[in-house]
Amino acid sequence: MELDSIECMSYSDSMGDDDTDAVTSSQLPRPFLKSSSTAGTAAVNVVVVSDRVGAAGPVAGAGSLVISPATGVHELLECPVCTNSMYPPIHQCQNGHTLCSTCKTRVHNRCPTCRQELGDIRCLALEKVAESLELPCKYYSLGCSEVFPYYSKLKHESQCNFRPYNCPYAGSECSVVGDISFLVAHLRDDHKVDMHSGCTFNHRYVKSNPREVENATWMLTVFHCFGKYFCLHFEAFQLGMAPVYMAFLRFMGDENDARNYSYSLEVGANGRKMIWEGTPRSIRDSHRKVRDSHDGLIIQRNMALFFSGGERKELKLRVTGRIWKEQQNPDSGACIPNLFS
Repeated sequence: MELDSIECMSYSDSMGDDDTDAVTSSQLPRPFLKSSSTAGTAAVNVVVVSDRVGAAGPVAGAGSLVISPATGVHELLECPVCTNSMYPPIHQCQNGHTLCSTCKTRVHNRCPTCRQELGDIRCLALEKVAESLELPCKYYSLGCSEVFPYYSKLKHESQCNFRPYNCPYAGSECSVVGDISFLVAHLRDDHKVDMHSGCTFNHRYVKSNPREVENATWMLTVFHCFGKYFCLHFEAFQLGMAPVYMAFLRFMGDENDARNYSYSLEVGANGRKMIWEGTPRSIRDSHRKVRDSHDGLIIQRNMALFFSGGERKELKLRVTGRIWKEQQNPDSGACIPNLFS
């Protein structure tokens, strides 16, 4: 059945207080779809029942909403305030204008279209129509070909492998999103990060008066290795009451691909060293999430200054590292390091 028009109506206008008290939920009209044909054009009339709560329970909502034949159902489900898809509870004013529950609080309970008070009327028919829809993932233009029921679509999109990545730059809160090639160019051109090729690295992090600095983030470094990109982070922060430094690697790609790689970090001097080995975290996890999970090489400040040499008044910490790709052992199913790619 083709949906050429949708009309939302309610029946509460003629109810008095006595009638309202006598209404029970079992007596309420239920949403229905009724197809009709006029001059060869199909139309759909939808009766809307609200969940506006009175003294005796829910009552039918007031208002009507007429959708022109040219309007798609997916456009009908678009909130006029935030333009996002609406999910239950979908609210409407007495004139039938709808909006999402998030925006209802933002507009101070006033309809953004007609300025009437919104009240607690729900457009149950529109919620029911949404249940029958199947829509493509909003990232279809990026390669996702999946189709989902309307109410399952949002959950998929929050986890879709084709969804864009957030900028991994840690020096400031950057709102740029995009695919990996776009973000690499963005990091290089806009953030001016250090770009290197190769799977080994040797970096020195310097800071004067390190005892006066409790929180700091050094410039991100990006490595191109095995045809992929990796981000090396170095930060100073408080771990409990102890000032520490932390170095860790993030993979520019999804979590599943990140598990194909391993890395090591090493610091040391004066005949002593600390070594960390692990799997890089995907940039799906923010640098703060990785840092707060302590998933990296953590060095207490006194130890870092010891490795720096001299009179321990300046941080001069050399961090060396290596990235390698794990290969699947076809016999045992275990991963073995590939050190020669």
